[in-house]
Amino acid sequence: MVPRYSRPEMTAIWEPEARFRIWFEIEAHATEALADLGVVPKEAAKALWDWWATNPAIDVPAIDAIEAVTKHDVIAFLTWVAENVGDEARFMHQGMTSSDVLDTCLAVQLARASDILIADLDKLLEVIKRRAFEHKLTPTIGRSHGIHAEPVTFGLKMAEAYAEFSRCRARLVAARAEVATCAISGAVGTFANIDPRVEEYVAGKLGLAVEPVSTQVIPRDRHAMFFATLGVIASSIERLAVEVRHLQRTEVLEAEEYFSPGQKGSSAMPHKRNPVLTENLTGLARMVRSYALPAMENVALWHERDISHSSVERYIGPDATITLDFALGRLTGVIDKLLVYPERMMKNLDKMGGLVHSQRVLLALTQAGVSREDSYRYVQRNAMKVWESDGALSLLNLLKEDEDVRAALSAQEIEEKFNLDYHFKQVDTIFARVFG
Repeated sequence: MVPRYSRPEMTAIWEPEARFRIWFEIEAHATEALADLGVVPKEAAKALWDWWATNPAIDVPAIDAIEAVTKHDVIAFLTWVAENVGDEARFMHQGMTSSDVLDTCLAVQLARASDILIADLDKLLEVIKRRAFEHKLTPTIGRSHGIHAEPVTFGLKMAEAYAEFSRCRARLVAARAEVATCAISGAVGTFANIDPRVEEYVAGKLGLAVEPVSTQVIPRDRHAMFFATLGVIASSIERLAVEVRHLQRTEVLEAEEYFSPGQKGSSAMPHKRNPVLTENLTGLARMVRSYALPAMENVALWHERDISHSSVERYIGPDATITLDFALGRLTGVIDKLLVYPERMMKNLDKMGGLVHSQRVLLALTQAGVSREDSYRYVQRNAMKVWESDGALSLLNLLKEDEDVRAALSAQEIEEKFNLDYHFKQVDTIFARVFG
């Protein structure tokens, strides 16, 4: 976790004190369930909750000091609780194993992190939707292979992003449900020393689902899917960030990041306004994606349990969620304040002498009885003249002077194919599909 790319609400989920608080809740709820089943005295569970109500502080350094001797984090925590609660604490952890605490805690943390990320996506979607409708019919050039293709609108670009992040949200909701499971099944997951009803009780108290079958750990395919989903969301962030970066290039300059008063773009060149935020997002996306692979490698553990996954998850759990939270917040800010230049968009659209209308003329020729091969050849030979003139020549004028073209189409018919509004006749249909 890098403080520069962290936000407090998400970071708090992964603080040691937060983790120990979840551990205590798991242990106390389990003891409560055991008491209801008559396995341990009811006074034991009451003693835990009474102490908790009057002693809210977690002494992290004290627990760390015990772990320095025991070399076991869960035992260190249980020892510290016992030192504070007293004799009744001996009934804690009855029939449980460390993974019951660790895995269930991780499920709680990932579920809480997911809730923040889902809220982040909701804010991003709201901003993208506003910008989409703002520029619903703002003409701009569509590009394929980085080359002018046909006209689109800037609103359609935003609508594409909205649809993509809507899918991201749906995937994250599903991934949250898949990873939010509780396992209180004891050593090797057989429930030999603890009743399955304890697991059900703890799961209900923590808002988790019951893990249908665990070994001694929750199966890590769940976690692999979760972190893979975060990686896909990061890729969607990068896709929109790269679009902004391309649009901000000097030769294009159809949109750019907001440049605040007092901001500096370069230590050497005072004129610079660089797309630093979206470049940063590209880098952050690479990091989030990088956490997906070790999560997948965690799936194959030895037999009923090993701890090769443990060190990995201590990294990727906090880092992936904290980084993605920051990235979503940053992207929301970029789109919210994005400077859009419709005049420059029109200038670029018109730059190549009407080449963007070539397909309409091609189709008109075929409909007028010319073979597709000849139609393509007639339009292309004129289009290449315009291309090689860097837009100085006009495709419309050249086509009207071409005898083969004029044999099939009148000047008026050719001119009709250069109507910009024609390309936007289905924008409402697309918006209705995306936004309902």
